[in-house]
Order: sequence, then structure tokens, then C-alpha cells
Amino acid sequence: MENPNAEKSGGVTVASGVSGSSIGMSGSSQDDPGKTPILAGDSPSPAPRRAAPAPAASLSETHAAIKAEADKAGTNLDTLVGRLVVEQGFATNDEVSHCLEQAREDRNERSLAQMLIDNNYVTERQIARLKQIVEAQRSGQKIPGYKVLSKLGEGAMATVFKAKQLSLDRTVAIKILPRKFSSNPQFIERFYAEGRAAAALNHPNIVQAFDVGKAGEYHYFVMEFVDGRTVYDDIVKHKRFSEQEAIDIVIQVAEALQHAHEKGLVHRDVKPKNIMISSDGVVKLADMGLARAISDKEAAEAEAGKAFGTPYYISPEQIRGEINIGPPADIYSLGATMYHMLTGSVPFDGKNPSAVMHKHLKAELVPPDHVNAKLSAGSAEIIEMMMAKSPKARYQNCRDLLIDLRAVRKGDKPVLAHRDFGAVDLQSIVAAEAVSQGEIAVDQSKKSGGGSSILTQPLFVALLAVAAISILFNIVLLATRM
Repeated sequence: MENPNAEKSGGVTVASGVSGSSIGMSGSSQDDPGKTPILAGDSPSPAPRRAAPAPAASLSETHAAIKAEADKAGTNLDTLVGRLVVEQGFATNDEVSHCLEQAREDRNERSLAQMLIDNNYVTERQIARLKQIVEAQRSGQKIPGYKVLSKLGEGAMATVFKAKQLSLDRTVAIKILPRKFSSNPQFIERFYAEGRAAAALNHPNIVQAFDVGKAGEYHYFVMEFVDGRTVYDDIVKHKRFSEQEAIDIVIQVAEALQHAHEKGLVHRDVKPKNIMISSDGVVKLADMGLARAISDKEAAEAEAGKAFGTPYYISPEQIRGEINIGPPADIYSLGATMYHMLTGSVPFDGKNPSAVMHKHLKAELVPPDHVNAKLSAGSAEIIEMMMAKSPKARYQNCRDLLIDLRAVRKGDKPVLAHRDFGAVDLQSIVAAEAVSQGEIAVDQSKKSGGGSSILTQPLFVALLAVAAISILFNIVLLATRM
């Protein structure tokens, strides 16, 4: 990555539009703007900007919360604290035993938590985190078959917990719909739609879905736990990616999207925060919350005229609320993400979502190699084709996109996006030829029978032949891009 001395983003990350740690969430608690649907006047989050960390709970608040849980479970307070700090890796069994011995000598004038802090075995912030852990266990304890370990993050639409699936002894992430949405059929349907969409996919570059259901008053969605970070985290930390690294990541996302598209699903919310990089370097596309079947005309008609997505990366046809949203929409969003990765800037910025989306519709894209002069022409050409305003002018599927991405990774020119004599420039050639023909001087003094006809002039015949060839090339080019 470039700019290694940039500010660190801090914290690990989690999926599905909820902020926290692992499986696709960024380390901030701020949600992405306009996740459903975008309204003019909403303010998009800066690109990128770290949200201020939430204030830690005071020691007394933590003590009260843990004591209430201990009383409820019929457990001694110090016993519960000792178990939690060991489970979370904050302290060892020997350190807890040492503090308990001190507490007995101290006649319990200080709590175990305070003794651990005084001995520098744990920090006040770690003890404060125990309050969140207790709350997480209280929220998730009603889901049978799972033991909640910690709270990963919380957003407007869901809370995500790290848990252990007891039957298979594996770590998972559980997304729980807040109770305030439990009586809202629209939110519940979208929640289950995400589970169904993710369950239909089985690809190494997509966060895997395991289970979805209801336990008591809680609706939950169990998915793969990804220990890693998001692309957004790396943009915050390093400002921009190296070209090779960005291409490698985008190739893996394109492969994930190809799988989803072949299964009949469009993601509709591809962005840096929804692209995870695991600790072993595997890229995972997360958050199928806005995914929709390409063939689902009923849902498309119900959503007509509404812009679903995230303003900085949304395609023009999504902004217009068009019914027919297909793979080119995801390709546009991936192109906007690649632009951000390679330049350190979003393609279009503005003071509010409405201004940003208007630019997606009308503003000319500043070529990425004009923003980052180190960028190769090949990568710039790929991004510009991915982000063409018209869906028909973009790559029509990820298979074609992957051809160009792999070519540029090898140091070759992109086969489909490269602009040369046989492609886009033919339009300007035809226009120039038309002007040239209009400027040809014809000797009007010659009688029609006294001199050679203009139709038999060698120059005119040659120009006519070139024009015919150029038109033929354009017809072939347009046919390949339809």
C-alpha cells in the first residue's frame, strides 16, 4: 500500500452495513448514507472520515451492569468478572487468582475489576468493554445452539455479534434485527431476503450464509465470521492502493459478482465497506441486504422511482429508479470503488446525496490517471468503461471485465476497453471525413460531358471507401457492446 505513514484506522471490521469488527463492518459506528432509499437532503458521510469513538462506559456503570447480570444468574460478581476477562483474553487465570487473593486480604474493599486495573493486568477501557459483552450475551442468549462471545458492531438496521456455533464448534457472526423493527413487515422481509440471497450463493469470495430464523422476539441471520478489515479501512489508513493490489482485489470481487449474476442476483450496493480482506488475504464480498433477483419484476416495479444504494458508488440507472437493474449496475459501482482505491478520492463528491447523484447522472468523470499520474492507461481505460453513463456502453458482464483486468495485470492493454484506431476513434474519423468531403472544391466551369464526373475522381472514391470501412467498424463495435 502507498503512504504507509498515514493515520491508522484502528479496530478490525464486520459485514452488512453494521459497524464494528469482522464480516464486513467498518471500525466506525456511522452508517453509510441512504442505504434504503436515498432521500435528497440526506448528508453523505465524508469520503473517508473516521467517526469519533463512542465514550467508554464508566467503571461504576460497568460494575452495575455486570452485577445485575450476576444477580440474575445467581452468580457472584467477582466470579462473573473473572470468567469474562479470561474468556476475552484480557487477563490470565493466574492474574485473576492473584487479584482474588489480594481482594480477600483487602477484605473485599475493592472489587476484582478494580484490583485488576490497579495491578495493570487490564485497562479501564477493557473493563468497560465487559458491559457491552454482558449486554451482547443477554441479547443473544435466546438463540438456541449459539453462545454469544462479544458484540462486533451496531447500526441502524441490525446489531452483529461474534458467537460460537456449539454443534460445529466454529466461530460465526450473528446479525440480529432490533426489536423496534420486529413489527415492521418491510424490514423483516428485507432481513430474510438478505439471508435467502446469501444462501443461494456459494463462492470463496462471498461471505457465506449459514442460517436465518426467529428465536422468541429476535430475528437473526447467522453468517461466516471474517477476521479482517474492509477496503474502506485501508483507504482511510493508506489513502490509496497500489495498482497491482487494487487490480488483484477487484478481480476477486468481479469473480464473486460473476457468480451472483449467474445465479440471477444483482448486489446493488458494491462499495469499499462491503469488501472484506481476511487475515490470510482472501477478498470477501459482503452484505447482500439490497440484492435482488434480476427476474423479480414485482419487486422491481414496487421499487420503481426509488434510489437504492450508496451515493458515492451508485449507478445512474439506480438513481433514476429504473425497473431493469442488471449486472452493469454492479459493474459501475465496482468501477467507482476501483476509482476510489486507486486515486484516494470518490469519483463524484458533493455537499449532499442529491448533489453527488446528480453528478453521477450528468457530470463528466475526471479520468483516474489525471488524478493519479502513476496509474497506467490500461487501468484508467477499464475504470472509464466500467463507469460509462449508459449501461450499454459498459462491460455487459463480469466475464468480459475479467478479460481486461487480467490483461492489465499481465502488463498488456485491455482488449475491450483500449481506445485505438479500430474502436472509439473511428467516430471522430468519420466526422473528419464528412468535413473533408464538404470542403472538396468542384470546378463548376466544366460541363457535365466535357470533363470527368466528381463520382469518378480518384480522391472521392478513396474517401468513400474509407468512410464505408469506418462505418462498418462502428457497426461491429456497437454490436459487440449491445
